[in-house]
Amino acid sequence: MPSDSSELPAEVESLSALTLATRDMPRSVRFYQALGFKVRFGGEDASFTTLVAGTSCLNLIAPENRHPPGWWGRAIFYVSDVDKFHDHAVRMGLTPDFAPRDAEWGERYFHLTDPDGHELSFAKPL
Repeated sequence: MPSDSSELPAEVESLSALTLATRDMPRSVRFYQALGFKVRFGGEDASFTTLVAGTSCLNLIAPENRHPPGWWGRAIFYVSDVDKFHDHAVRMGLTPDFAPRDAEWGERYFHLTDPDGHELSFAKPL
């Protein structure tokens, strides 16, 4: 796999959010609200919740059956151009989990799993 990233057509701009798996959404939402986090999306009765943390977000997800046992969550990075970043990853010999897509929560994104099994998401607000 080539290691020269000096000609990236798009770049990572910031860590947008961290997504954590939870076994009990209501308990987790109440915990983070007690710390001052505000609910932006979802809530105690949802399977996915976004909490505002300064300029970033903390997401909570009930893994259900779509994630492997022991799945912890994902790190989400904002990039300058999702499609160009995806194309670059493919050219570098990496295998994204799926092609870029638009999400109902207002981002374009794709996922990539690192060599240790950590799920990474690369996104940009629509």
